[in-house]
Amino acid sequence: MKAAVIVFPGSNCDRDVQVALRKAMGQEPLMVWHKETDFDAVDLIVLPGGFSYGDYLRCGAIAANSPVMNEVIRRAGKGVAVLGICNGFQMLTETGLVPGTLMRNADLRYICRDVDIKVETSQSLFTAKYEQDQAIRIPVAHHDGNYFADDDTLAALEDRGQVAFRYCDAKGNVTPEANPNGSQRNIAGVYNETKTVLGLMPHPERLADPKLGGSDGKPFFDGLVEALS
Repeated sequence: MKAAVIVFPGSNCDRDVQVALRKAMGQEPLMVWHKETDFDAVDLIVLPGGFSYGDYLRCGAIAANSPVMNEVIRRAGKGVAVLGICNGFQMLTETGLVPGTLMRNADLRYICRDVDIKVETSQSLFTAKYEQDQAIRIPVAHHDGNYFADDDTLAALEDRGQVAFRYCDAKGNVTPEANPNGSQRNIAGVYNETKTVLGLMPHPERLADPKLGGSDGKPFFDGLVEALS
């Protein structure tokens, strides 16, 4: 398996993803600067978390128009797997690669803590190493993670099985109290229609090694390597 991590000015989780992928793949991923308009063929493209362009204008909006993104969109259209984490999720919504948008957290405060999320399905490249309905602990770190879509879009997401993860309690119960940011239907991550593109607000790369305080994110990357190798 080969992977590329796209690096934007203001990215701050690109190296975390690099380390998680290196450990899972046994080799280095490509680190691609956002001004590049082409790069080697890969099986996975990651848009990492951070504050691309300082989150000026709107989170992910400027990065979504970086030169490299035309190539990312083109490859996604051909079925190459694309993962957007946090700020990367915001880029995916800005480009239309996944539906919906991400607004400011309901309490208008930055959130940085571990949360529990429920795996909606194990039938995807990204969740193959988890069980359906499994609750996993993954950190969040965002100010604009409040997922919103209109009623028709939400209905379509549910009907097509495009909701990837939901915020839940430690037992897997999806409750209002477990929702850290006000996201509709507790949505923490969504797929495109073919489940080859995932936008995910929590950071699996931040808990992918026991030395980091937990390893619930490790199966995420191990599963991707197994599915794409």
